[in-house]
Amino acid sequence: MPNSQNQAGAAGRGARWKPWAMLGTVCALVVGFFAWSARPGYLEISLVRAEDSYYNLLVQGFCAGQLNLKTEVPPGLAQLADPYDPGANTQYRGADGHPLHDLSYYHGKLYSYFGITPALVLFWPFAALTGHYLWHLDAVVIFSAIGFLASVGLLCLVWRRYFPEIGLTVVVAGTLALGLAPFTPFLLARANVYEVATSCSYALTMLALLALWEACHRPQQRGRWLAAASLAYGLAVGARPNILFGAVILLLPVALAWREGSPRGAGPGFTFHVSRFTFHRIWVPLLAATGPITCIGLGLLLYNTLRFDNPLEFGLRYQLASNDNRVECWSPHFLGFNLWAYFLGPARWGAQFPFVHDIQLPPLPAGHGVNEHPFGVLTNIPLVWLALAAPLAWRGRPAEARRLLCGFVAAVALLFATRVLTLGFFRSAHTRYEWEFCPVLVLLAVVGILGLERALAGRPAWRRAARWSWGLLLAFSLAFNLLASAISHAEYHELRGSLLLKRGQDNEAIAHYQTSLVLQPDDAVTRYNLGVALGKRGQTDEAIRQYQEALRLKPDYTEAHINLGGALGLNGQTDEAIRQFQEALRLKPEQADTHYNLAVALSQKGQTGEAIRHYQEALRLGPDRAETHNQLGSALCQQGRVGEAIQQFQAALRLKPDYADARKNLVVALAAQANPAPLPGATTNR
Repeated sequence: MPNSQNQAGAAGRGARWKPWAMLGTVCALVVGFFAWSARPGYLEISLVRAEDSYYNLLVQGFCAGQLNLKTEVPPGLAQLADPYDPGANTQYRGADGHPLHDLSYYHGKLYSYFGITPALVLFWPFAALTGHYLWHLDAVVIFSAIGFLASVGLLCLVWRRYFPEIGLTVVVAGTLALGLAPFTPFLLARANVYEVATSCSYALTMLALLALWEACHRPQQRGRWLAAASLAYGLAVGARPNILFGAVILLLPVALAWREGSPRGAGPGFTFHVSRFTFHRIWVPLLAATGPITCIGLGLLLYNTLRFDNPLEFGLRYQLASNDNRVECWSPHFLGFNLWAYFLGPARWGAQFPFVHDIQLPPLPAGHGVNEHPFGVLTNIPLVWLALAAPLAWRGRPAEARRLLCGFVAAVALLFATRVLTLGFFRSAHTRYEWEFCPVLVLLAVVGILGLERALAGRPAWRRAARWSWGLLLAFSLAFNLLASAISHAEYHELRGSLLLKRGQDNEAIAHYQTSLVLQPDDAVTRYNLGVALGKRGQTDEAIRQYQEALRLKPDYTEAHINLGGALGLNGQTDEAIRQFQEALRLKPEQADTHYNLAVALSQKGQTGEAIRHYQEALRLGPDRAETHNQLGSALCQQGRVGEAIQQFQAALRLKPDYADARKNLVVALAAQANPAPLPGATTNR
């Protein structure tokens, strides 16, 4: 008998642990996918050392007792009349190996516009404990994993308390949805400093919701759990200040405490009991909800004051960015466009892998800025429609359970709404902004699935139909996210290829460009860059094919017309080369290089007079090019205008004293001027 009891107990324990082991395996696979698929973004891809990334420079500044980044300001930046002019500061924002893009420049120092929290909770502790610095890529993986696991923990709490009759398969499906449906695969493949701040906010928001759940369901420990939620959400605001308004959800347990009732009945001790009730049931939760986040908010205001002399300035107005952020960044007239892009914009689908392409954006509102791959969640992640089924989760429950579950779901919905409205007023639409509200919306959709399963428990046929329906929505949503992430992976390979091409590693660059085109074959820029790399290797015919493909995809691609013309000229196809240069000038008339290349081609065809006109136009646009002066001098010699030619050769030598061709041509021209005779041919650059 004892052996039978032991065997039964062991079987029972195994049965209890089996679901958790399976769920843990699924979580491990999702987190492993995060780590496997993550790629550095364009700001970190050119760095050799992790300590040169933005958050680590900020940590080094803190260690040195300063609030600005521990990095030197380029002298040329300080000398600019307007350092915030995107056209003037381009060379400093895109510096290879140490870019300054999107840093804030104020009173001669560089500051981080991005939230301080990742530095405080991860980068600084990691450096202090290990003596090494953490890459942004690794930080995004860590924060994404924490946010995902916290959301799964919340799902399990909801499941075990309110839906114990629901099978493990449904919970596993919800786990996959939480991990892979809310754009996480897309953003892991472009792990920039921006994604560090957003993923940190995601992780802390999910931890705050987890603590908020406990505060609602553990009245005896409400104060400590609510303080934890307030601390987590306050730190999330430190990472992404625009989520501040969502802090209203911290008042949910306070509202629940207020509704739990007060002491009834009058008597001699009534006043004392009311005061005691008010303090313990209302004021303690209220202080726990507001205290930590208020302290963090005051710290952020002080931090901003010390940096920018303004408690409400986070550095946006002083960014070295592709947009001038001193203009209006927040406006109600951006709302309609952003809501369409975030919710209704359908992806364009094609017959070639990866099948998914960016949405077709309507005309931008006046003042709207850069948009990076926004996708409408209602049209591309249809799983989120199941958030509408969330009210089924509390239908027919006892009053207490209905009040708690309904209150928590309402708080999550309010969190979603505040984030959407805040981002809707901003002048740009980005996928990483959608990451701030999409995980919350997917969480509501998973609650909707649980509610739907419960509501149809007594109707097997309807339940099977519902499972097929939401299963298909889930499958489509996951497939879309994974396919759309190919866009980010293609961008990574294109960026890596461009970096290698700049460093002279042509073969490696070509390999990355080719990989990028496998993932995104209709990208004109990658086709063009591959053509450049092939041209450097002398593969002119293949380079021509890539330029032609780039122009098929983007007919107004001026640089592709120019390079195609140059490649055709090398192949002896001068007439076609001339047509390409002329088309490039039609698109951009004020291009000195294009005038120069067209003039060379015209000279080869014997159209010297027309060539001279284009050489002169090239010098008007770029007077400091010695090669153009030399070529113009050679063309003038062919027309017998020796005196003018001598002036051009002399100008070339003033700009480039060791220019051998110009010196030889000058000698020939001076000899011809001294002894008029048939003029020998002048030496040209080609």
